[in-house]
Amino acid sequence: MNLWQKIKKQLKEKNLTIYELTKKAGIAQNTLYELKSGRVSDLRFNTVCKIADALEVSLDEFRKE
Repeated sequence: MNLWQKIKKQLKEKNLTIYELTKKAGIAQNTLYELKSGRVSDLRFNTVCKIADALEVSLDEFRKE
C-alpha cells in the first residue's frame, strides 16, 4: 500500500475530505493532489508529520510495508 492509499484510508475512516485535511494540517492542497495523481511518490518528513497529527494517527500508520 503506497502513501496515498494509506492517507485515503484514514480520510475515509475519519470522514474527511482532502480540503479539510490540508486546512487542518496547514499544507497546500496541491501537495496531496500530486501524491494522489502519482506525480510524487513521497512527501517530506515534516509534511507527513503534519498529516499524521491532523489525522490524529501515529507516524507508524504511514510506514512502508
